[in-house]
Amino acid sequence: MDLNKYVADGRLPGVLTLVARGDDVEVEIAGPYTRDTLFRLASITKPITAAAVMLLLEDGRIALDDPVDIWLPELGEPKVVRTPESPIDDVVPAARAVTVFDLLTSRAGYGFAPRFDLPAVQAFGDVMGWDGRQVQDPPAPDEWMARLATIPMAAQPGAAFLYHAASDLQGVLVSRVSGQSFPDFLQERVFEPLGMVDTAFWVTPDNIDRFTGYYRSGLELVDPPEGRWSTPPAFPSGGGGLVSTADDWLRFGRALLSDALLTRESVKLMTTNHLPEEQRVGGGVFLDGQGWGFGGSVDVTTKQPWNVPGRYGWTGGTGTTAYVHPATGTVTILLTQLAAESPESAAHLMEFWTDTAR
Repeated sequence: MDLNKYVADGRLPGVLTLVARGDDVEVEIAGPYTRDTLFRLASITKPITAAAVMLLLEDGRIALDDPVDIWLPELGEPKVVRTPESPIDDVVPAARAVTVFDLLTSRAGYGFAPRFDLPAVQAFGDVMGWDGRQVQDPPAPDEWMARLATIPMAAQPGAAFLYHAASDLQGVLVSRVSGQSFPDFLQERVFEPLGMVDTAFWVTPDNIDRFTGYYRSGLELVDPPEGRWSTPPAFPSGGGGLVSTADDWLRFGRALLSDALLTRESVKLMTTNHLPEEQRVGGGVFLDGQGWGFGGSVDVTTKQPWNVPGRYGWTGGTGTTAYVHPATGTVTILLTQLAAESPESAAHLMEFWTDTAR
């Protein structure tokens, strides 16, 4: 992949790629980054959050079929719009409780659909925020949950893939089940055991010099290093709030390919598609026909040149992407800091995925 062309012509502020095949690690950098540069991970936070839920599952503190209102009572009596097109005051009771499995598979009834104009989706965006990258905007978890309870679900529990909200709910679930803050749980159970020394929900003053700016198309600066991530957020977003380095995400990716964090059974659950075909297709541009495991997509078909059945991972709205390839033991990571303008994939991502599919 020719990284320099994207930086030289102003399409990217810089870019770092890391491809690990076993012990062989290839890193390429174009632009102002270094190997220890800190990046806003955005939605490649989601697999890490799902892994935290799986740790609680392995501890025996939760089960996949548990109703989550045991810990999230705000979801105890949810209402659902009668049809996807129904106004938000045309509701029916949820047919059943939301379960841990629903949260992990992003089918908890809340979130973004391919049609952003649907009334319940519109209401979710208006009340909870349209851009999860604005990490200082959401209130503390209890207030966040109270706000969510005022919005009807866009689909019955388990009926449809809806993007993003379920991962934020997973973070709240982890905190309430464990009795710790979500950042403290991740630090104790994930980051310290794996040696992820640079991963957190904010950047401390002594690390600001390693943090990079975040840009829009045309290289308009959106957030400087001393901006939104320079102080702890009220709401630590399991859907997209982490800052990290390429090597730290590599440590996590390698843990999914071994027994370093979770059991083989847990990793298989995470990296297996759980959506029936109609829900995969219904995921629209978010899934592009592929499946969803726990916290990340799973390639099911070879619809595009980069699709490799079994490949697991995800892409973030700040220009990040990270996947593990269980069949080959490969971890592939690309990090930049350019705002995605839509859910459709950018050219540099498609080129990277294609180049690393073999």
